[in-house]
Parts: sequence; C-alpha cells; structure tokens
Amino acid sequence: MIETIQWTEAGVVMIDQRKLPQQEIYLTCRTYREVAEAIRTMAIRGAPAIGVAAAMGVALGMLEAGADEADEALERITATLAATRPTAVNLFWALERMKRVYAEVRGRPLSEVRRRLVEEAQRVKQEDIAVNRAIGRHGAALLPDGKSVLTHCNAGALATAGYGTALGVIRAACEAGKRIHVFADETRPFLQGARLTAWELARDGIPTTLITDNMAGHFLKSGRIGCVVVGADRIAANGDVANKIGTYSLAVLARENGVPFYVAAPISTLDLALESGERIPIEERPPEEVTHLCGTRVAPEGVAAANPAFDVTPHPYVTAIITEHGVARPPYRESLRRLADAAATGP
Repeated sequence: MIETIQWTEAGVVMIDQRKLPQQEIYLTCRTYREVAEAIRTMAIRGAPAIGVAAAMGVALGMLEAGADEADEALERITATLAATRPTAVNLFWALERMKRVYAEVRGRPLSEVRRRLVEEAQRVKQEDIAVNRAIGRHGAALLPDGKSVLTHCNAGALATAGYGTALGVIRAACEAGKRIHVFADETRPFLQGARLTAWELARDGIPTTLITDNMAGHFLKSGRIGCVVVGADRIAANGDVANKIGTYSLAVLARENGVPFYVAAPISTLDLALESGERIPIEERPPEEVTHLCGTRVAPEGVAAANPAFDVTPHPYVTAIITEHGVARPPYRESLRRLADAAATGP
C-alpha cells in the first residue's frame, strides 16, 4: 500500500505529490510550519490526507512548545494550519479533534500532553485507513461488473492515509472479483488524474484509460461507463457536494446520459451545520496554475485566468453518498443525519 504520510522520529514524512509520476520523493517536515506549507502548496492533498497532516502538524508543533506557553502555542499552531486551505472540512475536523484531546490533558506534565497528542495524530491516520476500507466495502456492490467507471481528480491512497475513498470503492470491487476498467479524467489544471490516479491504478494493475476532461461527455454517451465515482472535500446537510473543479460538469453529463453518480467520502467530510452547498467556501488558487502547464506557459502574457479549485454539485445530481457507515440516498437531510448519528454512537 502507498504510504502517503507517516510519523517518524525525524518528523512528518510524506510523499511529495507535486513530483509524481516522474519522481517518487519524500518530504520530511520538521516543524508545523513546514507541514502547513506542504498542505498549502499541495505537496500533500486530498481532504482525508490533509486532515491527517493537520493532526500530525499539531502534534509536531506542540513538541516545540514550552510548558508556560502551551495554550498560546496550540492556538498559533492550529490557526496557521487552518489558514492553508479553506474548502476541505477534514482539515478543521482534525484540528478540533486535536484541540479536544489537548483540553482533556491540559495542566498535566508537558511530556504527557505531548505523548497524548502524538498518539492521537497516529490514531487519526490508522482510523482513516480503516474508514477507507469500510467505504470500499459499502461501495463495491454499486459498481457494475464488466463496465467502466469514470473518476475525477484523485480520491485514492494519495488523497488519504491509504487505500482511498473513490479509488477505495474501485479497489474493493476488483478485490471482490469484479471486472473493472477505469476512465480517469486528467483533471486540469493540476492534473491529479493524469499524474496521481493513473499512477496509483497502474501500480495496482487495474486497467485504466486516461482522458482529457472535455472527453467525459463523449464516453458517458457511449454506454461504456456504468457509473461515476468521485470523492468529496465537504458535503452539506442537504447533500450538496464540494469536490475538485469539474465535478459538477460530470454530474450533469452523467444525469443527462442516465449514468449513476456516486460520491465516496468519510463521515468526517460531512458539514451538517451548512444547510446547503451555497455556503461552502471555494478556494481560489494562483492563476499561474491555469496559464502554465507543468511550468511551461501555455497562455499569452498578460491574459487573466480564474482558478477556483472546487465546485459544488447540487444534491439532485448525486445518486448516492458512500460512507464508512453505509450508503446515503435521497432525501439526504435524513439519510446523512442517520449515518452521522451512527458514527457518533460508535461501531
């Protein structure tokens, strides 16, 4: 299994996803600020992986904090990490989880506080892997045998602590003996599909065809695609889904062609405090990611470029949402709440 991120004595070690697939290079972040920079620059990306990185960043930062400034240090560390990327709710979920652990041990010897935070960060990682495998088990039954699956961006092991959400569903279906072929959107402008999803699936020996984003409609109309499976960065109470830019277009095309559109995400991606996706903050990234391709300018000098990193797919376009506690179907206000309540009460 791909080791996306790990806690070591040297620091937080993560595969640098900006270098894939040409180079498999690992970064060692020795301070929480370096973890924050890795998140901001997308050396590590994907909502669950960002959450794990944030938890480890908190633990790493508190190793540097003195006993007389622990409260102030925690606020500084969490504020720095929270400012990196606004859309992925797992980031904020992980920070709040680490704050709760700190509140439980606050006032105890600093060595115990640090130990508990390190243990919790490692627990976040292990739980994420288990959650992804559960998502895979619930979602595998939805994938038709002998048909192609279309996916967008990267919701695989690289976007999580391991195994993946959308790719976890695909992996689980293959492990169950289903004959699955994957169409992977290249996912401009950062090319997560071309660089990361195709790399992961090739390593696993899962048949994959890479297509440009604007080919999706053609293949959806062809009848070859049995379903679309994507991940998510935030899901509102009504089932509106924020995911990588271009997801909304796929959902509309899937609906037009009668192809089921599935979202695979952990319960931690739910933001039930948000009534709808209209309130989900959308990250705007540097225009150079659009005007340049792999460092080479592809647009005229001086041309303006917009670069929203995410879009919101309205819930009527979502056939089902696959979580570790089961599959939610419309009406989502009721089904998502039931799954969230089940998660809160434990296995």
